[in-house]
Amino acid sequence: MKIAIVCSHGGHLTQMLYLMDAFKGNDIIIITYDSKRTRELDYKKYLVKNIGYNPVRMLTAAITFLRVFSRYRPDLIISNGSEIAIPALYIGRLLGAKTIFIESWARVNNPSLTGRLVYPIADHFLVQWPQLISKYGKKAVYEGALI
Repeated sequence: MKIAIVCSHGGHLTQMLYLMDAFKGNDIIIITYDSKRTRELDYKKYLVKNIGYNPVRMLTAAITFLRVFSRYRPDLIISNGSEIAIPALYIGRLLGAKTIFIESWARVNNPSLTGRLVYPIADHFLVQWPQLISKYGKKAVYEGALI
């Protein structure tokens, strides 16, 4: 299976790296922001410019994901945020990939903006705190925390 792991380069990446053993035997690519830390990752990777709150960069990222996903053709896209998840999951769904969003461990009581924006299109939506289930909807599932 081809799996794209998409996340920002700080704590989100740290959380996703905890899952890497679960993906052994699959073709994995990590798509994250370009930084000293991510350049040193010993995984197949694609590094993009930080989006932040810039709408032009968000559009540019969407075009980048369209190009990367058209070439890589992931079967599954997994993300835990932050804003990089928005164009990745929407473009991935457009191209027929299954999507999983894991709400950040730091979100204990309130949903993230990213979570609220990708909830409608995520095939599976996981939260890391049980009290978040009621803040989302029937699709939200609590299975425990990544860390």
